[in-house]
Amino acid sequence: MRTMNLNDIEIFARVAATGSMTEAAQELRLSPAVVSKSIKRLESGLGARLLQRTTRRVMLTETGRGYYERILPVLAGAEEAQAFVEGRTSAVRGRLRVSAPTSFGRMHIAPHLATFMNAHAALQIELLLNDSFVDIVAEGFDVAIRIGELSDSTLVARKLAPVRRVLCAAPAYVARMGQPETLAALDRHVCLPAHNGEHWKLEGPEGPVALRPEGRLVTNSSEVIREAVLAGMGIALRSTWDIGPELAEGRLVQILPDYESPDDVGLFAVYPSRNFLPEKVRLFIDFLARLYAPASYWDKGA
Repeated sequence: MRTMNLNDIEIFARVAATGSMTEAAQELRLSPAVVSKSIKRLESGLGARLLQRTTRRVMLTETGRGYYERILPVLAGAEEAQAFVEGRTSAVRGRLRVSAPTSFGRMHIAPHLATFMNAHAALQIELLLNDSFVDIVAEGFDVAIRIGELSDSTLVARKLAPVRRVLCAAPAYVARMGQPETLAALDRHVCLPAHNGEHWKLEGPEGPVALRPEGRLVTNSSEVIREAVLAGMGIALRSTWDIGPELAEGRLVQILPDYESPDDVGLFAVYPSRNFLPEKVRLFIDFLARLYAPASYWDKGA
């Protein structure tokens, strides 16, 4: 530790998060030469190469990735310690980087940000919406909101709410094509497959069931499938956070109500480490947990 300083570690963390010395230098308001010298000094002190440099980008080496994952809680701890000394622990500040699915983020995070940000006026939020899987450590996110069944991971997850998925269709479609009485009858109906090609995973009287329906509409957008089912094009498997009001208003009806998503499907907040949770992350997760649980507002009347 005699051969390195916290400033070098902070610069390395920003380079690792952005994947670019130039971009990191701009964010830190330093020259690229200063950033480069800082990285070389840190690598020399550690006796290991942390970054693999190319003409366009820098990438973490295996050692660099392991080092980056371990310094994040250290940096967060230093930030909190400084806040404690300065007597401002109640006023979180800085930037909170959040990743969330596109539709959910638009519908159930964005409308509530004003309340959270008004309560924490010194905090800047960077909310990035993306339906692709993101590496929250490599891409420098503080927390990610994820929906589904979580696989084993080195990340830490907190369940914010259950997610209920139901088969549904517009009344006009049911009037035109009839109501299927069994899962097998879906073969004679127009189905709208998931935008990401995933199976329809259901739990019914006979236990777990997985279907991969075929359909004429293929898209990479979940919102296109939503609009298609509302327009009466066919049957879709949708989450009630997405179509709860439409079910309550009768614009959609549930199909085969004995079959819904398994209980282990949920809405999760995922973050890098349980060793130290920055106050800004804890406050944001607690805010969402209070907002969505114990009974999610989108299921009322659905």
